[in-house]
Amino acid sequence: MNPRYRFSLINRRQALKGLFGAGLSVGTGACFSPNQSRSNQPSNPVVLENQKEGTRDWMLKTTGIDPSTRYRCPWIEGYCSQTRYRAGDKLQVKVSTRPASGFLLDIYRLGYYAGKGGRHMGQWGPFNGRSQDDPAADAKRRLDCQWETSFEYHIPADWVSGVYLVKLTSLKEGYQSYAIFILRDDREADFMFQCSDHTWQAYNRWPDQFSLYDNGQTEWYWGGGIEVSFNRPYGKYCQILDAPLSTGSGEFLLWEFPTAFWMESLGYDVTYISNQDTHSDAPGLHRCKSFLSVGHDEYWTLQMFRNVQQAIKQGTHAAFLSGNAVCGKIHLQQDRQGNPDRVMERIGVFGPPGGTREFNSMSKLIHEPPYASELMGAQSTGPVTGGADWICRQPDHWIFDGTQMSMGDAIPGLVGWEWHGDPADIHGLEILASGKTQTAPGILNGGEYTATIYQAPKGNWVFNAATIWWGDGLSEPPGYVRPSVYTTPKGPDTRLQRITLNLFDRMKS
Repeated sequence: MNPRYRFSLINRRQALKGLFGAGLSVGTGACFSPNQSRSNQPSNPVVLENQKEGTRDWMLKTTGIDPSTRYRCPWIEGYCSQTRYRAGDKLQVKVSTRPASGFLLDIYRLGYYAGKGGRHMGQWGPFNGRSQDDPAADAKRRLDCQWETSFEYHIPADWVSGVYLVKLTSLKEGYQSYAIFILRDDREADFMFQCSDHTWQAYNRWPDQFSLYDNGQTEWYWGGGIEVSFNRPYGKYCQILDAPLSTGSGEFLLWEFPTAFWMESLGYDVTYISNQDTHSDAPGLHRCKSFLSVGHDEYWTLQMFRNVQQAIKQGTHAAFLSGNAVCGKIHLQQDRQGNPDRVMERIGVFGPPGGTREFNSMSKLIHEPPYASELMGAQSTGPVTGGADWICRQPDHWIFDGTQMSMGDAIPGLVGWEWHGDPADIHGLEILASGKTQTAPGILNGGEYTATIYQAPKGNWVFNAATIWWGDGLSEPPGYVRPSVYTTPKGPDTRLQRITLNLFDRMKS
């Protein structure tokens, strides 16, 4: 071990008690059980995939974080050449080991798999690893790694769309970290699960403070003029949770995996895409009945907005099981090698001036239509952060069928840590849940969230959950840690699961 590094070491027992090893509780309600297909196609690829042998070995056993950087595992780290691939594409993984070390590479698909959460796709190596150079920051603080490819593999045709973790293991030090990629397809399906990888990268501080939120003067800068590149590893997550055992996986394990785990446990016909597919493949959005925005889906391009807006106009259902979604407007550009959509910069806000009043530096960004509420039914608004119970306001609405919820009944702690409010003036829009937000129990902060639903002209539905933490009420997969800030959600709730079942049944019918 290099003596100039002090490190944080988490062993297997701690992992199983902490981030990787939270108890399984899908809790799908009285009428439903795991693996009972909720698809119109009982033998859809997700059902067949989850019948294969699962494992928990996808979880990291030992990880180290260099405290001088706070976010980096220098002993072994890596990234993929693209955010997403198709079967047949060449997967390229670029790995650095510091000090030089042999390493192993394992790939896992995440899903349900009888509650184990992942399936082992293969192991490769050992490879001879070496220390790859850190890039110099340019005038906009962009770090664009030029690492050599350490592993190439043509993705087999039988790999099913999903989120894949590349687990990297240093043979010299024993440390592990992830790289992550999305495997998309082009088939028709009931649901299109959009991963929020633009937001993962915006908050990625690797190797220390180089996120979209650092201008070299403050750790939480909200203005423009800063760029981040996908050509670098994901460091340890920097907000809300101390989650070293998710290092390298962006934010997927934190906010999105519970929803994916629950959907696959019920056999929903779901296919996965990247934010960048929403940006670049408008026709592809029409191959599924329903579009899902999940978790912390903050950063969108204008083209993404227009593409989803057009899909809704043409009859695609949309569910924003997310908070702070469609808030930051970004511009994508090519990297220095000419690869498209590998660099992004924040250029504006999908909301009116004053709508994000907590963050003064955002006033320097362009605030102009279209606004997020035009798409979702509500939008990020001041004070943006906070927590609350999710309180029923329309108990007679079909979305509450079978929940036994009455006016004022609440799902405790579900709203956080960012949310949507300021409902739009859309014909037929209904507020399903609303309440005042707080900075701590009993201390209100002046915000009010609104969960909404409206029916688009083609009869399709657009739902806005108004919280990042919707997935917490659906399942507790291996690797999940419950957030606790402003408020604390309480985990799987049969009422919220039934609400989601009611919504999905409408959307796939």
